Amino acid sequence: MQYRQLGNSDLQVSEIALGSWLTYGVGVDARNSRDCLSTAFDCGINFIDTANIYGKGAAESFLGDALHGIARDSYVLATKLFFPMTDSDQGLSAAQVHKQLNDSLRRLRTDYIDLYQHHFPDSETPVEETLRALEELVQQGKVRAIGCSNYTGAMLAEAAGFSAGSDSAAFVSAQNRYSLLTRDIEAELVPVAEQHRVGILPYFPLESGLLTGKYRQGEKAPADTRFGKWGGGGIFASDERYEIVEGLRAYGDSIGRSVLDIAIGWLAAQPYVSSVIAGVTKPEQIRGNVAAASWSPTEQQCVEIADIARARA
Repeated sequence: MQYRQLGNSDLQVSEIALGSWLTYGVGVDARNSRDCLSTAFDCGINFIDTANIYGKGAAESFLGDALHGIARDSYVLATKLFFPMTDSDQGLSAAQVHKQLNDSLRRLRTDYIDLYQHHFPDSETPVEETLRALEELVQQGKVRAIGCSNYTGAMLAEAAGFSAGSDSAAFVSAQNRYSLLTRDIEAELVPVAEQHRVGILPYFPLESGLLTGKYRQGEKAPADTRFGKWGGGGIFASDERYEIVEGLRAYGDSIGRSVLDIAIGWLAAQPYVSSVIAGVTKPEQIRGNVAAASWSPTEQQCVEIADIARARA
C-alpha cells in the first residue's frame, strides 16, 4: 500500500480509502462490517470515510464501536456534515458546525476528527461563516484538517481566497464524484485544486460496480449485487456507458489487466488524486481494490485509457 499527503496537510492517507455510504451500520450486517474493517487494516488501508447522514448516525456509531481500542493515531478518520439530521439540524451555519461535530465525536467515540468535510455547499450560509466556525474547531483541537465535497471550481476558489485573506484554515480536500465515466471536474475543479494544493478524493470511482466489469449489457445482474437489488443500474448505467466498459475490457485484455485494474489504477495515477474512496460490502472487494491500486499504468497507458473513455462518452 502506498501513502500520500492529503493536499496541503500533514495527513498521510492510503491511496485506497474505505467508504461507508450505504454500508456499515446501514446496509451490511455487523459481522460482515467488522470483517471488512479488519480486512482493510490488514491490507494497509488507514483512511476511513463516513458522514453523519449515513444511516442518520448509524455508520458513525458502528465505526465508533468497531474502532474502539485501536490506536487512534493508526488511522485517519473523515466525516461530514450538511444534510438534515432532524428537521432543525441541517446546513453549515456556525451553530450547526459546532453541534454536528460534537455529535459526530460522541458517536465515533473519539476526541478529534482528522478530516472534517461538508457534504454540499450551503446556499443559505455564507462560506465565510462556515470557514470561521471550522477554524474554531481546528484551534480547539477537535479537527485536524478541513475539506469540502461537491464544490465547483468557482466555489473552491472563493473559499481558498477567503482562507488566504483571513489567515485561517483552508480546505485540504475536495471530495467529488470522479471516475473514467464521470470526468466533469477535470475542466474547472481540478485546476483550482492543483493551484491551491487541495487533494481530490473521488467517490463513486467504480460507478456503483459498473467499472468492476462484472455487469454486461443485456445480462441480468446477480441478485446479491447492487444492480441486482436495484433492478438494473439506474443512473449508473446506459448504452453509452456499457460501450465504454466494453472498450476498456478489450484494452485490458490486450495488456493483461481487468476493468477494475484500469478503473482504479487510472484514478490513482492522477497526480491530483490523494486517495480513492471505494465503498465495499465484502472483504474480497477490498482486496480486489487494493490489488488494482498496486498497478501503476504508464503515462502512455493513462492517455490511451482516457482516450477510450472520451471517444465513447
